[in-house]
Amino acid sequence: MMTSTTSTDVRIQDLIEQALALSTTTHCLVIGEELTSANLRWAGNSLTTNGQAHSRKLVVISLVDGEQGISLGVVSRAVTSPDDLAALVAASEEAARSASPADDASPLIEPYDTSDDWDAPAARTGIEVFAEFAPALGRAFAEAEKADRLLYGFAEQLMSSTFLASSTGLRRRHDQPTGRLELNAKTRDLASTAWAGAQTRDWTDIDVEAMAADLGTRLDWSATRIDLPAGRYETLLPPSAVADLMIYLYWTAAARDAEEGRSVFAAGEGRSRIGETLSQLGITLRSDPAEPGMPARPFQLVVEGGEESIFDNGAPVPATRWIDNGVLANLQRTRNWATRTGQPFVPFVDNLIMSGPEGTGAEGEPKSLQEMIAGTERGLLLTCLWYIRTVDPQTLLVTGLTRDGVYLIENGEVRGVVNNFRFNESPVDLLSRISEVGRTERTLPREWSDYFTRTAMPTLRVADFNFSTVSQAS
Repeated sequence: MMTSTTSTDVRIQDLIEQALALSTTTHCLVIGEELTSANLRWAGNSLTTNGQAHSRKLVVISLVDGEQGISLGVVSRAVTSPDDLAALVAASEEAARSASPADDASPLIEPYDTSDDWDAPAARTGIEVFAEFAPALGRAFAEAEKADRLLYGFAEQLMSSTFLASSTGLRRRHDQPTGRLELNAKTRDLASTAWAGAQTRDWTDIDVEAMAADLGTRLDWSATRIDLPAGRYETLLPPSAVADLMIYLYWTAAARDAEEGRSVFAAGEGRSRIGETLSQLGITLRSDPAEPGMPARPFQLVVEGGEESIFDNGAPVPATRWIDNGVLANLQRTRNWATRTGQPFVPFVDNLIMSGPEGTGAEGEPKSLQEMIAGTERGLLLTCLWYIRTVDPQTLLVTGLTRDGVYLIENGEVRGVVNNFRFNESPVDLLSRISEVGRTERTLPREWSDYFTRTAMPTLRVADFNFSTVSQAS
């Protein structure tokens, strides 16, 4: 067992208040994070390691109001005692005084009513979070042994308590549990592999035995191997693959980039594509900090500038529809850019949900993946995408690889596994070529799960997904 500890004799809230008191600049923001984690790792049907850790850091953001405008300095360090604070605050102030004026300056957020309990202890997690999951994993190991298969993977639970304090008097805090499971099943000779992932808040909603059984079915499909050339194929993209593509779209959905002509959402002459129909199928892409099952932080927390603004720290985050009934409805917009353009402030939200119109599956609900497979005359079923990179930001053309199983469907049945491919697609263009939207379910993105975990996506049917070349990746 591996453990890591950090001294917590002083409450993180007290360190934050002391840092603010040490500040000598015009304004100051202090962000504190108390992070605890627990994990299990396994290979070849056996646990290999388990551990828990605890860390603490403070970010001091100093603002200096000069003749040319407001400049800021951001310095982040691990802090365990008050002795660390003076050097941290001084470093932030020095960085602010030597920086150029900020292009996105806005007045800091003033205090407002919240239900936050600022003085409550930081939330914690520990290895006990796996009390129900670990025995179920052991049973999955036993079943895998019987079937002559091997299970690999990890389970991780994070609890992040974030605290934001401002020289304006604003105080906000949020406790965010984040759990993720990645499970790989392999044949004994390691020739075939299948992957599944899941997100959770507390591990009470994870059925690892069912996941392992489903991976076993995929390994059975892999007993028949079929070589296919590159080309455009009707393709079923499962929720994990859809999540990775839609997250990429979401990360580039900034109003300023669009209105200055730098992104796929640009319409020219200082305009964006807001109001344009991107899909004829009534697709909705939205975010909501109060989403049941995967709530997110209800206020802005920004350490690095870019698409978001440090000056917006603490601003309330509302539910937002990015694509509404197929129409582009909103792009992320900082308060500074909102003031410049006379448009609403639209902050980033740390979850993403896609859904389609009412479907034609059982009882009138959107179809399950199994129903969509049954309705496929000939096409490919992906597992997940990997190594996604931008080719052309103006069209949001991206490339990447398929991974851990691409399967051929004929006459409603999976016939076998095919080779992997490199793909070239634009998530935005893809929206216009979706021919069917399945059931929305919570999922774990494969590529971006280290950065963005809370997603719920449907399976999508795309008539002509572009597989540009054959890949030798497994």
